[in-house]
Amino acid sequence: MKKTKIRIIILKAFAVVLFCSFALTAIIFNIAIRLRVGNDYNLLIGSYVDTDTAGITGRAGIILLVLIGVMFVMSVVVTYFLSNSITKPIEKLSSFAHNIGNGEFTTNSFEFEEEELAELNAALNKSVKQLGIYDSEQKAFFQNVSHELRTPLMSIKCYAEGISFDIMDPKKASETILQETDRLSDLVTDLLYIAKIDNITTVYATEKVNLPELIRSCASRQQAMADKRDIKFVFIFAEGDILYHCVSELISRAVDNLISNAIRYANSQIILSCRKAGSNIEIKVADDGQGIPRENIPRVFERFYKGAGGNNGIGLSIVKSIAEQHNGQVAAANSTNGGAVFTITLPT
Repeated sequence: MKKTKIRIIILKAFAVVLFCSFALTAIIFNIAIRLRVGNDYNLLIGSYVDTDTAGITGRAGIILLVLIGVMFVMSVVVTYFLSNSITKPIEKLSSFAHNIGNGEFTTNSFEFEEEELAELNAALNKSVKQLGIYDSEQKAFFQNVSHELRTPLMSIKCYAEGISFDIMDPKKASETILQETDRLSDLVTDLLYIAKIDNITTVYATEKVNLPELIRSCASRQQAMADKRDIKFVFIFAEGDILYHCVSELISRAVDNLISNAIRYANSQIILSCRKAGSNIEIKVADDGQGIPRENIPRVFERFYKGAGGNNGIGLSIVKSIAEQHNGQVAAANSTNGGAVFTITLPT
């Protein structure tokens, strides 16, 4: 068990000792001044002091000096102890904070007896862990971004040079350039969206939305793409409205990404459902494709992780970030009839 507020206890004890010392001094001095010479003169106002009274007052003075000396020594000792016990832990924590500012995200193993300092150190260690994870993710993010951007740019450059030197058919090369440009545009859009989501200072306006209507709206925006691949949408909604207080822009983007992903892998249909499940709301997007290889399921929400036929490996990671911002989660699985099923679970 930690020694809670030990310095406050010491200060209180020291105050009590000082009070008792002063009280004792006052009592002794009061006894001395009340002694009289004969029956008429007081030591404070008389002009004659007999030998016995002078001896008593002398001893009282000596006792007073001793008490003052003791109190002085105690003050020095207590002050030294308190200054060391307070400044040394603070110096340690200050040095630790300075290292964090210099980019050293390594936890410490300091042990403090005081509960307050131990809690502060635990909070700093927790922050260091989070900053270390964030720093690693950022470095990996920029490495992956540079790779993803370089690939379409190199492709565009190669086909443009092919047209320039008359070694490629201009029409076919132009089609490839347009495809790579669209891919590059989608990638930049996703990267900007990730930056917006990850920005802790971004303020979103929340509102109550009817989730079945929101899902239908998302599907209608991608109806042309679905028709192009002869894929139909099947809606399964509970009776009545399902209202949810959220950032409609983000939830729409999450559903859009899941539908876009399902269109890429579905054979003939995509099932969109929304229902209340206890204290949660579940949004499901299921396709009738080949499903997700079992070994890939734990990694499908990682940024820049692409399975077979994947685009840029960002869309599903955006879904995960949006679900977590609403204190929810998203999961991937394969249905018993084949095909992938993505479920967003949101707490009500």
